[in-house]
Parts: sequence; C-alpha cells; structure tokens
Amino acid sequence: MKLKKVFQRKETKYLFTQQQFDAFFNELQHYMTVDQYGLHTIRSLYYDTDNDHFIRHSMDKPQYKEKFRIRSYGTPTDDSLVFLEIKKKVKGIVYKRRLPLTYLDYQRWEQTGVLPSELQHTQIAQEINWLFLKHTDLAPKVLISYDRLSLFLEDDDDFRVTFDQNIRYQANQVALAASRGELVAPELDVLMEVKAMGAYPLWFVELLTKYHVQKGSFSKYAQTYQRYLFKEELFYVV
Repeated sequence: MKLKKVFQRKETKYLFTQQQFDAFFNELQHYMTVDQYGLHTIRSLYYDTDNDHFIRHSMDKPQYKEKFRIRSYGTPTDDSLVFLEIKKKVKGIVYKRRLPLTYLDYQRWEQTGVLPSELQHTQIAQEINWLFLKHTDLAPKVLISYDRLSLFLEDDDDFRVTFDQNIRYQANQVALAASRGELVAPELDVLMEVKAMGAYPLWFVELLTKYHVQKGSFSKYAQTYQRYLFKEELFYVV
C-alpha cells in the first residue's frame, strides 16, 4: 500500500463515556470497517520552542496555526518507519504533510540535522528545514501516546472515524521510545475524531443523535500543557 504523505480535511472531536462508546461503536461497525491495524498505539513527540511558541499560539485559537511532531505506530525499532509531520490548520481546515523515514535515520537527523540524501530535496523536507531555520530553538517537549481504533468507509476515502483511549504524556524522558507516562485526562474515557471534508452520512448523524453525542474540545497537547507542563506557574497567579 502506498504511503499517504499529504492530508486535507476537517477534524471534529466528540467526548464519550465508556458505556456510551461501547454501544455507539457496536452499531457503527454495521456501516464502517476497522482498518488493518486494529487497536494500535500511536506515539507523538511534539516539538516546541523555549517559550512554547507553538502551543501558546494554538491556544489563542487563531485563523492559522501549525505544529511539528514525530509520529510512530508502536514503540519504534531501528528499521521501523516514523513520520516527521507538519500539521497546519487554516480557517478550520487541517493540512498535514509528513515525511517517512526509519527510526535510525530519524535519530541521525536529530543529532546532525541532516536528512537521508534521497529525502533532502523533497518539498516536505524543505518545509521542515525552513521551520527549523525560522525557529532555531525548536526541540522535543512532550511525548503523547494513546491507543487508537480507526474505521473507514469502503466507498469514501474522505470519511474516517477514530477512537482514542488511554491518552498519556511523558515530559521527563522526552524521546519517541520513552515510557508512556501518566494519563492526561483521567476523567476522559474515549475521544472520537471525525475526519471529513464534506457532510456526514445521514446514518452517522442519526447515530450521533441516538446516543446523544455532543461535540467537545480536546487538544492532546494543549490539555497536557495546561494541566501539567507549566502547572507550577498557576501557583503564582493572583
């Protein structure tokens, strides 16, 4: 299967209790199919500047925002693929561009700043290089991991639904292969994200109504930042 490197879509989030999820997910499988990976773990290593420019800007909810992260599926080994990702959001539309390379090549890039020769002149590599030239202090800040189920429609590649559970963060050992750390939001059972460019299928709207599912606002990085990364600052606010 050819790796997809460029994504464009809207992403809408919904918060579930475990009981609500169990019933909703069982019925959803009448219409959608769990992808080939089944329940799998995603690990995202977020980069930011010394003054946390990217997450602070994002939390202001601007018309344009971006982030840079390294993503792996499961704990990486030297020859497993990881992805250097630039994710932008412009007026509600999410644009994601990613560069695949082995974990060993990523480690070399992290030490030297040099990508493998076959990737250096690609458009995405140039965008990443420009980002690091613009923000010379860009560095790993937090690892966020979670267990995901992803479902798709056989006849519509533009409509996907994902469910994330056990969302955890690790800020002490900031590395892609670090331990998964602690729960970000113990009160949250399941986070659903709907990724679509057009209108939802009617049957999906009916499911949302049937199970009283409401939109929610939950950014994994923002929640981690607000709750833990700079928690000590809260004690000095009058």
